[in-house]
Amino acid sequence: MARITLSKLRHSYMANPQGPEDFALKEIDLSWEDGGAYALLGPSGCGKSTLLNIMSGLARPSHGRVLFDDKDVTDLPPDARNIAQVFQFPVIYDTMTVYDNFAFPLRNRGVDEGTIKTRVHAIAEMLEVVPLLSTRAAGLSPDNKQKISMGRGLVREDVNVVMFDEPLTVIDPHLKWKLRSKLKELHHKVRATMIYVTHDQTEALTFADKVVVMQDGEVVQIGTPVNLFERPEHTFVGHFIGSPGMNVLPCKVDGQAATFAGLPIPLEGGFDTPNSHSTQIGVRPEYVSITPTGIPAIVRKVADIGRHIVVEAVAAETRIRAVIHDNPPETGETIHLSFQPAQTRLYCNDWLISRPELSGSSPGTAGSENLMGAA
Repeated sequence: MARITLSKLRHSYMANPQGPEDFALKEIDLSWEDGGAYALLGPSGCGKSTLLNIMSGLARPSHGRVLFDDKDVTDLPPDARNIAQVFQFPVIYDTMTVYDNFAFPLRNRGVDEGTIKTRVHAIAEMLEVVPLLSTRAAGLSPDNKQKISMGRGLVREDVNVVMFDEPLTVIDPHLKWKLRSKLKELHHKVRATMIYVTHDQTEALTFADKVVVMQDGEVVQIGTPVNLFERPEHTFVGHFIGSPGMNVLPCKVDGQAATFAGLPIPLEGGFDTPNSHSTQIGVRPEYVSITPTGIPAIVRKVADIGRHIVVEAVAAETRIRAVIHDNPPETGETIHLSFQPAQTRLYCNDWLISRPELSGSSPGTAGSENLMGAA
């Protein structure tokens, strides 16, 4: 296993890139600690797979270096990096048995058959496929084929990192939860460094201890699943993580006060003077309440999704969503909305600028009685 460091990494598929827009990866400085479980999360086209291919040696970066335990491996091919990679579609040998598929990477490295047998059975037990060891791989279901592909990546004990590139793409939805849980369990058992690339927030948040969120070739936030949900550093993170995503409302700032729809909005804390007039308030629907007083809004949609109800309303031509649990309003009804101050944040040019430790200079509770109502 190894600590992986990406230093001043940039990559363009153009021969002569001229500006930032020509780069699939903008400058990235990032470290993956030895033995960690990471997810690389972002929408299609944000640079996730490019970054993974650079780490694995399938692509060479235009600029910057890749280090494994401080050893520069930027120019080394994949076979010299001692990695394992699991792809979207299972990479297995259909004509071989499950046992021989697991054994293949070890036999290629001259490992003795006794060690191979021990290791193959250990991985087969972890993946719950021992009864399938003598079965030819061609006859397996898609989820079992992907298990075999995962097992081939895990069977070697000397790998620096195991990389998963959208490994559950072809798996039926009802089986994805089971395989995600199995991957998490495997990480706890083998303690290998694992990097899981996905555009699915559920897969990322249930697998990883740390999630790296990417947008347009840049890393916008790194954090635990709780950090990313509770305190998005960028409005994109708030929008991308959570269902429904974070409400982002245009606002005006005067001194240490923020207003929306002409009303003061109590924030989590104070903030440094914004360097732009592009300021937004961010608050998750879970922290929006329907109260007797507050921001007047007209209900446009009510969706009962079982465990809670999502109310979508419009105030000052801006959509606001609230998560409630009972007594939903009627479509077209005028309601009042309030935000929990401790969960209401200020952003400038999409980046978080409010901070709880500056609560003394915040609008604090000034005007909060006007907005919080009975919340």
